[in-house]
Amino acid sequence: MAYSADIDGYWGPITSSTECCENNYAVSPYIAEFYNTLSNIPCIILAVIGLVNSIRQRFEKRFSVLHLSTIVLGIGSVLFHATLQHVQQQSDETPMVWAMLLYIYVLYSPDWHYTSTMPTFLVIYGTGFAILHSQFHFVLSFQLHYIFLALLCLPRMYKYYIHSKGTPARQLAHIYILTLVMGVICWVADRTLCRRLSSYYINVQGHALWHVLMGFNSYFANTFLQFCRAQQLKWSPQLCYFWGLPYVKVSKPKSQ
Repeated sequence: MAYSADIDGYWGPITSSTECCENNYAVSPYIAEFYNTLSNIPCIILAVIGLVNSIRQRFEKRFSVLHLSTIVLGIGSVLFHATLQHVQQQSDETPMVWAMLLYIYVLYSPDWHYTSTMPTFLVIYGTGFAILHSQFHFVLSFQLHYIFLALLCLPRMYKYYIHSKGTPARQLAHIYILTLVMGVICWVADRTLCRRLSSYYINVQGHALWHVLMGFNSYFANTFLQFCRAQQLKWSPQLCYFWGLPYVKVSKPKSQ
């Protein structure tokens, strides 16, 4: 539960079905949750970097779409936390589900023998969820649904991890796991320890930290999957660094 003053800011009365542990309009009269809004910027920047590299290295379009979905998610989260309006809440939570459906497709499609059934089902599923979520104020059910989709990805991620033995990709997997665990801790603390955290002189902004950590988590997950996919396609992937940020460079056979 949010610990915030019951005030109406620039965007009017709060209509979202959930709030975070940050005082509303405490920094700017135009931004409801200032830190939760700005903390999405690293996520968007990292996704743009990933998108540029995917296009430059001519990875399959699925990876470009995956980075684009992260950008859309980051922008939607900015809109939601800046306004705390129900309509903008959909622009945050619906892309969260769509992004997980894209991960499911990227993870499972290489071994899926019926090429049209999986994307067709996922598109119908994602569209149906968007329609239902726009009409009903899901809170707990949305969170459980999102966790369920994330859990569906873990067995496949583990399989890729096992097959990446002896490659630099394992470094990416370890950072992916670390940022995921740290992000979950920040999110849970923000939801369950709000009153205690708000009593301190400085609010640690757990949800904002969740945004930053999930931005890095998404980037490392995407980079890890690109490395593994390049191995499957025999593109001789290499892990390179740009200002300390890892990215995948491939050498495709001349026939490709």
